[in-house]
Amino acid sequence: MPEQAYLAIAGSVAMHVAWNLLVRHQGVQTRMLWWALGLHSATLGLWGLLALASEARWGWELTGLLLVSASANVLYFLTLNRAYEHASVALVYPIVRSSPLLIGVWGVLFFGESLGVPAWGAMGVSVAGLLLLAATAWRKDGFAALPLALAAALATSVYSLSDKAATAYLPTFGSLVGFVTVGYTASFVALTLQMRIKHGIWRPQRAPRLPHLLIAGASIGLAYALVIHAMRDLPAAVVVTFTNAGIVIAGILSMTLFRERAHWRMRLAGIAVICLGLALLAANR
Repeated sequence: MPEQAYLAIAGSVAMHVAWNLLVRHQGVQTRMLWWALGLHSATLGLWGLLALASEARWGWELTGLLLVSASANVLYFLTLNRAYEHASVALVYPIVRSSPLLIGVWGVLFFGESLGVPAWGAMGVSVAGLLLLAATAWRKDGFAALPLALAAALATSVYSLSDKAATAYLPTFGSLVGFVTVGYTASFVALTLQMRIKHGIWRPQRAPRLPHLLIAGASIGLAYALVIHAMRDLPAAVVVTFTNAGIVIAGILSMTLFRERAHWRMRLAGIAVICLGLALLAANR
C-alpha cells in the first residue's frame, strides 16, 4: 500500500470514529448529521468550494461526476437519516458499510479494475463480520430500517466510484474538499426539507453541545476527502474496506468507554471477523 494512501486512510478512520460516535450518542431529536453537515458547509466547505472553483480541471466529465456524486450523497443521507428513525445506529450502520463488495463489482464492470481472488475473499470476510455485528442489534424494527440501510449502501457504492473517477480532475486536497462539499451541502438542504415535510420543523428540536458540534463538523467532510485522496492510488473497494477499521474502533470504545455490554460476546466475534478480513486484505496489498 502506498504510504500516502495509508496515512490518508488512518486519518480518515480517526475522524470517522469521532463523528460517528457523536451521532450515535446524541439521540434522534438532536439529528447530529444535520448539524455536522451544516457546520461543514458553512466553514471548511467554503474554503473547499473556492479551491474547487479555481484548482479543478473543469470539463463535462467533472461536471457529470459531480452531479452523480451529489445525487448519490443526497440519497445516502436521506435514507440513512430515515433508517436511524426506525432502528439503532448499531444495526443500521454496519449494513450500510457492507458496500465494498458492490463497489468492487461496479469497479470491475465500469472501470476495468482487477482486485484478484484474495482481495475478494478478504472483503467478503470483512463484510461477514459487519453483518454479524449488525445482527447483535436486530429487533423487530429492523424490518422497517433494512431497505433504507440497503439503499444507503447502494448510494455509497455509486458515489464511491464517481468520486474515484473525479480524482483525475481534482489535483489538490482543497479541491477534493470542495467536491465533497457540493454533495454535503445538497444533502443538508435535502435533510432540512425532509425534516420540514415530515415533522413540520426547520431545525432539530435539540442542539448538540458546542464541542461535540465542532468535532463532528470538522471531521465529517475532511474524513471523506481523505478517503477520496486514498482512492488516487488504490481501488475504491479496497479503500472503503480499510476504512471499516473505524467500526472496529468505535465498537471497542462503545463496549469499554460507554459500557455498552449487551451481546458483547457476539459483538466481539463480529469485530474479530472484521479484523481478520482487514488483515487478509492488508497482506494481499
